[in-house]
Amino acid sequence: MSAFTLPSEDVLRAREKLVLDHFEDEVRQDWDSVLTTFPHPHYELIASMTVHDGDAAVRGYYHETRVAFPDQHHEIISMRHSHDAVIVEFWLIGTHLGPLGKIPPTGGRHRTRMTAYFIFDEHENLVTERVYFDQLSILKQVISGLDKKRPRDLLTLLRVVRGMLAMAGGKPDPRLLSQPANGEA
Repeated sequence: MSAFTLPSEDVLRAREKLVLDHFEDEVRQDWDSVLTTFPHPHYELIASMTVHDGDAAVRGYYHETRVAFPDQHHEIISMRHSHDAVIVEFWLIGTHLGPLGKIPPTGGRHRTRMTAYFIFDEHENLVTERVYFDQLSILKQVISGLDKKRPRDLLTLLRVVRGMLAMAGGKPDPRLLSQPANGEA
């Protein structure tokens, strides 16, 4: 199929249903159902330049993010279709109640606008969820409720900065540094 030709309406509707089911299952934290939307689970988080590839890695990603944001959910803004993807703009919303890697919980909430590309192969299998977002926007929101005049909140802020610094500087996943051909994950 050409990059300039959309699949049939039936194919677009089936893709959209799969993506909507995927979102709903994530909110319900029904990981088994989410993972059935992929023949091989594969997430690419562009902001952090990380890849979670395979069942165990994706389950680890789900676990880490839901420990940090147990109430995480989405509000879909819009969906668009391309010849090989469903593109979703959405708000990601959650309260930072647990550690996120080395960043301690702040109790702050965030509502962050994001875009996810759900990429399909030539057999209509979902092969990649590629997510774009601004990490600083999330961080600014989750620390905004800290009172910089309270010693306890200042200590939390210091721990957040230390956690961020400990996590910074890692090498980007090399799979995100090359430019694959259209449709490849």
